[in-house]
Amino acid sequence: MMGFIANLVNSELRHYSKAEKLQAKVLKHADEYSQYSDEQLQQKTIEFKERLAKGEKLDDLLPEVFANCREAAKRVLGEYPYPVQILGGVLLHFGDVAEMKTGEGKTLTATMPIYLNALEGKGAHVVTVNEYLAARDAEWMGQVYRFLGLTVGVNLHSLSFFQKKDVYNCDITYSTNSELGFDYLRDNMAKSMEGRVQRGLYYAIIDEVDSVLIDESRTPLILSGYGDQLSPYYLQTDLFAKSCRRDADVEVILEDNAVQLTENGIKKAERFFKMDHLYGSDNAELIHYLQNALRANFLMTRDVEYVVQEDEIVLVDQFTGRKMEGREFSDGLHQAIQAKESVGIKLENKTLATITYQNFFRLYTKLSGMTGTAKTEEVEFLNTYNMRVYQIPTNRPIARNDYADEVFKTKREKYEAILNEVISLYEKGQPVLVGTISIGMSENLSELLKKRGIPHQVLNAKEDAKEATIVAQAGQRKTVTIATNMAGRGTDIKLGEGVCDLGGLVVLGTERHESKRIDNQLRGRAGRQGNPGYSRFFVSMEDDLVEKFTTDYMKETIEDFKRDKVSADKMRKLIDAIQERAEGLHFDSRKNVLDYDDVLMEQRRLIYTQRDEILAMDNITDLVKNLYRQFIDRISVNFEMQGKTNQAKVYAHELLKKLNISEEIIENGFNDNGHASKIWMDDAWRNYEEIHGEDKQLEKMVFLTILDRQWMEHVDNMDRVKKGIYLRQYASIKPVDAFKEEAVERFENMMDNITEQTVLTLASAPKQEGQEED
Repeated sequence: MMGFIANLVNSELRHYSKAEKLQAKVLKHADEYSQYSDEQLQQKTIEFKERLAKGEKLDDLLPEVFANCREAAKRVLGEYPYPVQILGGVLLHFGDVAEMKTGEGKTLTATMPIYLNALEGKGAHVVTVNEYLAARDAEWMGQVYRFLGLTVGVNLHSLSFFQKKDVYNCDITYSTNSELGFDYLRDNMAKSMEGRVQRGLYYAIIDEVDSVLIDESRTPLILSGYGDQLSPYYLQTDLFAKSCRRDADVEVILEDNAVQLTENGIKKAERFFKMDHLYGSDNAELIHYLQNALRANFLMTRDVEYVVQEDEIVLVDQFTGRKMEGREFSDGLHQAIQAKESVGIKLENKTLATITYQNFFRLYTKLSGMTGTAKTEEVEFLNTYNMRVYQIPTNRPIARNDYADEVFKTKREKYEAILNEVISLYEKGQPVLVGTISIGMSENLSELLKKRGIPHQVLNAKEDAKEATIVAQAGQRKTVTIATNMAGRGTDIKLGEGVCDLGGLVVLGTERHESKRIDNQLRGRAGRQGNPGYSRFFVSMEDDLVEKFTTDYMKETIEDFKRDKVSADKMRKLIDAIQERAEGLHFDSRKNVLDYDDVLMEQRRLIYTQRDEILAMDNITDLVKNLYRQFIDRISVNFEMQGKTNQAKVYAHELLKKLNISEEIIENGFNDNGHASKIWMDDAWRNYEEIHGEDKQLEKMVFLTILDRQWMEHVDNMDRVKKGIYLRQYASIKPVDAFKEEAVERFENMMDNITEQTVLTLASAPKQEGQEED
């Protein structure tokens, strides 16, 4: 094991050393490229493309290409990438994660590897966490690309089909991670190659890569369609849930994010719904709706897990605090929340297609990412994405002080301390950014500051463009800003005049997040580019992190602390341990999501590959003939296996008649041992060609329609299977193994159904108008 680790470390050192050597070569070209005219810089793009076409590799061109892009940025933007940004750019080209501290210029760093990889003409994607940043960066950095002769597009949710197609055909495309994923799923439901918007997944740089590939990866992308009907149980179960009392009627288990009825609650439900046994087999449907109603009312908190916006329920990402437009809770939970909040209840969604972010981004030929915080997750990046994490040195030494946590017994004491520190800093004139973990918490803190007469701004990741402007001013004198973790992220906070003399920007965390990495992101808002500043977190024994993730042993220590028997230093270590426990559970959750999606990924790959092949073919008659042969062989085999009984013969006869085979030929097959399939196939195919011999488009349309319908039903069914598969563990069966077994069996059945339905549909289809009669 030690030898393996040593080899891994040596490999990473060699890799980093190679990047440093390329960085040095780029710097050597600086004087040369500074002498070129604008036209010569632009002409270089054409030259680079020609050299690639003749066989040169991207790595060979990198020093010159980076130097060209660097010089262009200086002339167009007035910004000249630092040597450390060049190093970050090289590692991004290699397909690694570049950890660059806040304010070190990640946006500018990405221009060099994006320009380089876009020269291949296969499309280079820059992935951002929201549409504001995608549009902003495309316009801002797009000036450099356009100056150098490349095209740039922004992929927005609001674009039409043709607009999206144009955007993806650009040399460089900026997009959010979710829009890329949904476009991929929609493309794989298109009925023609021309009906797709994407042209392949070649190279991508993900900005805030930890947010996209770690935090958001616990929730898979689900492309949904509406189900068939709206159940009256939504309102009935919501009414019951609202009548329940915590502890008396329901038990809430925070660590497992679960809620269940107590014995008293079960009796109350039986009276409410007028039944003898709530958990009787006849009430399975009601139980499903009841469980969702309880989750909606006791586990899902408004302005924490979701917000109500224009009579709609909009999800909020728990790690980032950012709204997830277009995403919905599945399996009826979304509708249960709509009932709870008295907004319009939509039809329950049916899953049409799904994929995890892990499996989607692994489809790229080359993937890289940049963020201020990734090193703590380097093992997961390596194991899941085969991406190494490298910490890029800062351009100037970090001068920020990160102080130890202030620890309190109650939230009341904690908030009093936060208010006192904010007021003290405000009176001094020193700017302060107060980071919260939820929208509700930031609004509560805002109310407390209003009562103290302290002017401030509240940012809740609700309006990205507006909040980016506000957060940019958070470093001015006498400025107090309250923000959820992601509000205004991607925008540098620059210090106002005289603020450095006051000590710089102060960042205060109102409580620890469920990941140390998120805490580090918040700390990193202060002290950019060598500026002074400090950060401090305030924690109490009533915080969500403490209540959700403490063990019984930890609870004993907390009680001792409340009785003044334990020091604050020991409690800080305990908080670290609680946070590490939360990180471990979240890692398990992400791994669990991926384990299940990996089962479907192989099937997804097979179906999507077959669709691609069909779409690319002008004529699928050979495929149809093969399906006919498979179907008839199956009829023959089943007849033999059932002992050639009269019942088996009647069943086979009915199917063969549907293939337009004559009575005489059917009987000949039954009477000919060993050649039945060939006899039936010859007649069935002759009849098929007489009817549809020239109608090649019908074949493709029928096959794709049936393939898509069967696949969508399979995906939706497997989604339902996954929700109940955990029960298999009580039979000492590993749930994911049971899921694999179920998935394989159902997939094989689906493929048989596709064959049967395609053959029977084509056999029964009338001759299309315009075909010649014999």
